[in-house]
Order: sequence, then structure tokens, then C-alpha cells
Amino acid sequence: MKKRVLITGAAGFLGSHLCDRFIKEGYEVIAMDNLITGDLRNIEHLFPLKEFEFYHHDVTKFIHVPGKLDYILHFASPASPIDYLKIPIQTLKVGAMGTHNCLGLARSKGARILVASTSEVYGDPQVHPQPEEYWGNVNPVGPRGVYDEAKRYMESITMAYHNFHGLETRIIRIFNTYGPRMRLNDGRALPAFIGQALRGEDLTVFGDGSQTRSFCYVDDLVEGIYRLLLSDYHLPVNIGNPDEISLKDFAEEVLKLTGGNVKISYQPLPADDPKQRQPDITKAKAILDWEPKVARAEGLRRTYDYFKTLPQEEWARKPKEFTSR
Repeated sequence: MKKRVLITGAAGFLGSHLCDRFIKEGYEVIAMDNLITGDLRNIEHLFPLKEFEFYHHDVTKFIHVPGKLDYILHFASPASPIDYLKIPIQTLKVGAMGTHNCLGLARSKGARILVASTSEVYGDPQVHPQPEEYWGNVNPVGPRGVYDEAKRYMESITMAYHNFHGLETRIIRIFNTYGPRMRLNDGRALPAFIGQALRGEDLTVFGDGSQTRSFCYVDDLVEGIYRLLLSDYHLPVNIGNPDEISLKDFAEEVLKLTGGNVKISYQPLPADDPKQRQPDITKAKAILDWEPKVARAEGLRRTYDYFKTLPQEEWARKPKEFTSR
């Protein structure tokens, strides 16, 4: 009997790569997405497979999946600030009610559940790099609070189910990740830079560009998720690439890669924008024997090659806002 895994947010950037990985590992995959930000094109290549099925469903509503489940990966959530500022209530609901429903399903099925948290639980950090023991510096009523606090609640209720019900739980804190299937116009730093370069526009950097991020290629992240799911560790684990870079320097790398004649345009820094973001991956190394393998230059090349294959009308579609995330 093949093991069965439910992946929520399966038509999104990360969810679709997880579907690929678990199909490759010989699992039966049940993909679930309400398609608010997901795209069926990310998983349409899996539809002919008998090991794959798709449920068009909102996890904030009661979840019914017939048959056994061995694992649940809860990845349903808007991830771009442009998205969660546009749909703040849904963002909070998927972190709270959606997580509650997934935990309840895991309990009823006797399944192990991994929930996707984020480096945003650290807010604008006062500790650098950020270890899992750091409690963060989050503004709960600021514009980013709907996402940050949704993820913090997700961690809390997951730990409550683990401690009170003895549920097998795993918590991953994901740092900036990039790669093929990102939405070109979701406003986040990398796709925004590449989209602007493809359109021949100047690249938008906020503030003076000194704020830092640490970018992890999607294949490395998926490997870390897979190892954490199958591990015996139930407390949060950072998964990300500690190779820190300023957004100004990152924009320069994109300019070099795309070879355009555009320059960098500086705009005011958004409210509560984190000044530094770098994971401490000591635990991931020790517990999972994991660390990133794909160098940023190689990952950027693969991502740029993917974006160039998209229809030109997608290049031309500009996001209404940009973010430095």
C-alpha cells in the first residue's frame, strides 16, 4: 500500500513542487487548493497520473478526505505581501481556521502533519541571524500583522495539538525562497526585479537597499521539508539559505544576469519592512543533516530561464505594488 499525503495550497509555488517530490518518492498525493492565489498550470502535468488527485476546496471550510492519510502538509496561505494586504481576512482565516481544520483532520486520520510557518514570525528582528529560540519583534496591528500573526497562531495551535492530543506535528519556518513557478507579478523582490528587467524598466529597490535577505532555491527547501516531515523533531526548524545579501546587491546581480540597460530606482521603505533576514540553520544541520546546495547564481539562472518561457503578455502585466520581501 502506497502512503497517502494531503498537500494544501498545492497549486501554489511551493505546494506544486512538493506534489512533484512526493509523486517522485512513490506516494499517492491529494492536492487541495481554492485557487485564490494558486494556478492549476503548476500541477496540470500531474493530472494524468493515477497517484494524483485534486480537490478544489477552501481549507477554512470543513475538510473531508475519504480513506487513510499518512501525512498532511499545510501550505495553504497567501505568501506575498501584496496578496495578504489585498485579502487580509482570508489570510488570517487560513492561518487560524484552516490550520485548525487540518489539525482536526490529522487527528481523526492518525496522520502526521507538517505546517508551513515563516521567517516573518521574527518580524523586524533585533537578533541576527535568527535562531528558532528568538521570539521575534512583530507589530500585530501593522500592515504585515495579518500574515505574521496568522503564522504565529498557526505555530501555537499546532503545539497545543501536539501537547494536548499527542498529535505527531512538525513546524517549518521558511525563509525567502525562489525558483520556477513563482508568480512573475506577485510583487516580491525577485519576480518583481526579473519582470521589470524583461519589460526594460528600472528595478525598484526600497529605502537605500541596505536591508538584507537570504534567498534559498526551491529544490533545497523541498529537500529540507521532506527531511523534517520524516524526522522525529516536533519543535520549529528554520529552513533557508544563510547566504545573506543586501537588496541593492541582489538587484545588481539580477541586472548582470538579465543583461539589460536599465538601472536601479529607489523608493520609500514600506512600513515594518524587516531590515535584516538571515536564518540560523544550526538545528537543520544537526537534526536533519541538511544545508542548501544550489548556489544563488545557478538558482537565479534557472529561475530567469523559466520566466523567459512565459507568454509575453505575462511579462507585460505589471504588479500594482512592489515589496522588498
